[in-house]
Amino acid sequence: MKKICFLLLCTFISLAGFAQGVKKVIPDILLKTNGEEMKGKIIRVTDTDVSFVYTGETAEYVIKKSDISKITHSSGRIENIAQQSQSAGDRPNDAVSMKATPIEHHNKIAILPFTFLMDNAQGADAVGLKAQQETYSLLSQHTAGYTILDPRTTNAMLIQAGATRDKIIGYTMKNLCDILGVEYIIDGTVIQAKGYMTSSGSTSGNTTIKKDDQDKVKATDYSYATTNAAQRYDVSVSLQIYMDNNAEIYNQSHKAFLSNTDGSYSGPLEYLLKRCPIYSK
Repeated sequence: MKKICFLLLCTFISLAGFAQGVKKVIPDILLKTNGEEMKGKIIRVTDTDVSFVYTGETAEYVIKKSDISKITHSSGRIENIAQQSQSAGDRPNDAVSMKATPIEHHNKIAILPFTFLMDNAQGADAVGLKAQQETYSLLSQHTAGYTILDPRTTNAMLIQAGATRDKIIGYTMKNLCDILGVEYIIDGTVIQAKGYMTSSGSTSGNTTIKKDDQDKVKATDYSYATTNAAQRYDVSVSLQIYMDNNAEIYNQSHKAFLSNTDGSYSGPLEYLLKRCPIYSK
């Protein structure tokens, strides 16, 4: 009986020692933005991705940081990935990055509504939209190998993203390229300034002769004076082209050789487009 008690005591002590020797494994926990929870071990973390292995498995998975809300490390440390991403996105100015162009942006072009200035004051938005449409119409025939986003789609996507006319200045060109899914953005300005007035006049007349019953002659003179006045405008256009890494690859301005009375900007606009790097004959 004593031997049995002794054996039981030894067994109990051995089991207790074994239990103390086994260390409980605490997993890393990834909480994704869609609510999914992943438990396992983090292998590595980069600026954009997290490499992860599920508990009890060997396959390695790579998850984008943009899809992760929070990481709870096995040490107990909590890392809020969503807040980090938001802070990075709120920076007012993104530095020019020479990273490779995203494949979905490649060779795609968007044209922003032009800014219209009349005597250095903000002019009608309709003129800027018309210049945007004219640029699209011309480039559509002379940009082989490129895909151009039509103005209606461009403007709708900008408005839906909050990049309205009064707020678009708060977005970098990289921001706008990401919103529109393009590699290149064309931005332009039409400037009209009142020039000199022209006037022209003319005079015409005629004489009517009548005879009365007593054969007396009566003559009446009629004369007309006409004066025409016209306002002439000096017109210039500036054009910039940006890439999705904030790099500016084209920046030129051109003024119409002669002033005109209708404020037409088609000549300077066509001149600049034919000399930009994405134009092909």
